[in-house]
Amino acid sequence: MHLVSNLSKGTKVLFRTRKFHNQYIRSCCKMDVDNSCEKFDTVKEGKAEIVIPKDQQGVFYNHVQEFNRDLTLATISEFSKGFLEKKNIHMAEFERKDPSVIHVNQTEDGSGETSDTDNEKMTNYVYQGEKCEEGITILEALAASGLRSLRFAKELSGVKKIIANDISTPAYDVINKNIKHNKVEDLVEARNADAVLLMHQNCDKDRGFNVIDIDPFGSASVFLDAAVKSVLFGGILCVTCTDMAILAGKYPETCWMKYQCTPAVTKAHGEQALRILLGAISSAAARHSRYIEPLLSVSVDFYVRVFVRVHYGPAKTKLASCKQIQMYRCSGCSSFYCQNIIGSSKPDAFHPGIGPPVGPICEHCGHKHRVCGPFWGEPLHNLDFVKGIISLLQRFPNRFKTAERILSILTMITEELPDVPFYYVNDELSKVLRVSAPSMKIVRSAILNAGYRVSSFHSSAASIKTDAPPLVIWDIMRKFVASLPQTRKKPLPDGTPAKAILSKPITSPNIDLTERKDWEAQSKVKGMVRFPEMPPNWGPKARAKIIVDGTIKMDESLQEKSRRFQGKRKSQRNKNSSKVAKVDVVDT
Repeated sequence: MHLVSNLSKGTKVLFRTRKFHNQYIRSCCKMDVDNSCEKFDTVKEGKAEIVIPKDQQGVFYNHVQEFNRDLTLATISEFSKGFLEKKNIHMAEFERKDPSVIHVNQTEDGSGETSDTDNEKMTNYVYQGEKCEEGITILEALAASGLRSLRFAKELSGVKKIIANDISTPAYDVINKNIKHNKVEDLVEARNADAVLLMHQNCDKDRGFNVIDIDPFGSASVFLDAAVKSVLFGGILCVTCTDMAILAGKYPETCWMKYQCTPAVTKAHGEQALRILLGAISSAAARHSRYIEPLLSVSVDFYVRVFVRVHYGPAKTKLASCKQIQMYRCSGCSSFYCQNIIGSSKPDAFHPGIGPPVGPICEHCGHKHRVCGPFWGEPLHNLDFVKGIISLLQRFPNRFKTAERILSILTMITEELPDVPFYYVNDELSKVLRVSAPSMKIVRSAILNAGYRVSSFHSSAASIKTDAPPLVIWDIMRKFVASLPQTRKKPLPDGTPAKAILSKPITSPNIDLTERKDWEAQSKVKGMVRFPEMPPNWGPKARAKIIVDGTIKMDESLQEKSRRFQGKRKSQRNKNSSKVAKVDVVDT
């Protein structure tokens, strides 16, 4: 029996089965949109404009994610370009009637003549906002207001069809309203379905999608199996995960449950999160004789976002097992070592990985190693594809509002060492030794002087991504500590990683802290804004909830929850300490 209160009429309705209860909820949802949400706010982003209920703006729009949407548009645009070139179709990165564009053989006033050859060539061009029967199909599985799909329709060239899906009935009604408002009915279709079920229903080659966008609140793990089946061969998955606390190692049991990976507790969580997600996608694809090719992987703000191409081939799918690695990470000094889970001596000969590469006790500090993984062990990006996106942004610098930030991050990505998994964090190394952190100039110069490569990771200013072994890293830190004034008042306690590391001599050759001229990355030399500071409360919105009458409201935000619990533990301690046991004193 299910009891529901209809707030619009002030009555209560009793249902005998959940089926009729769900039908009633859906009718309430539609009635709520039709009657109580007649007033809407307008939000414009890119070339799209959405209307959303005034009392539910936080549910349907988050301006922080504009970078995410801009980056997705740029990535799909580069993918669509390659897709159409195979069909001898040229993609124009502008509208047919864009007044800022002057076509060949056309004067500024629009006059001029074109030859028959030019007219024939122009028929092979596709423009933004126009339907292309030979173009790509896109699924936005979790659309909310449909803003992303609307921008796809108005700002991408070579699109055949876009499905904007959301399981929420109020969201579905808002999507339909926005499709009509933007006049893109010929390109965008709204769906009101469970995303996983919808993808399973469209997993054959006639009904699959070239692009699937999955941007959930939290983990995307529940969508991966359906997504790799529904994407067409050679298509791309665009996947976001915002559960960074889990991916950063705070809850290893939950990470295993969602991604079948044991994470490390580390400050270098940006790359770890990407490798966990890519490993999960690769495993999901392998179950269906598919394998992945990461095109672009970014860790930014409060989430990770990956763009992967999905290929078909049972033979190459077997090689996916060789692309997974385990990491042995010291619990004391954070030194780490990687090992392939499956090895391959010949193209068709596979064997279990040989190891472990280290013993149970760390040779540097004497603490125990922890086994983490499996992780994706191959490159995170296709550098040719990334350079194609950079070229697009340089040709059209005003196309996206966040183009400058996208260009900075992509430039840093091209500077990363592609064949080196994971990185050290400068602050973490100095914390182990209980000293102030050396400048990046000193660390990077010393690594280069020792004959090794070094780069940064695009989401961490203190990252040290290098192929130098841990012994060289700690020898550099020993050299740095020896150069500092000896101001330590108390000796280091026995059994600490700092005492163990600093008590050993420097054994690596060419440990030199002399500054090099080439220590700086080119993105820094060019003056790009590499690691901008975000405004306060720059993060995800609170999770939306559908309440009993069918309307949508925001859950309590992290900031609101923090204020509500501020001082709770302190007040509880004071309350407990004030409870003193009363003892009767008897004079004798």
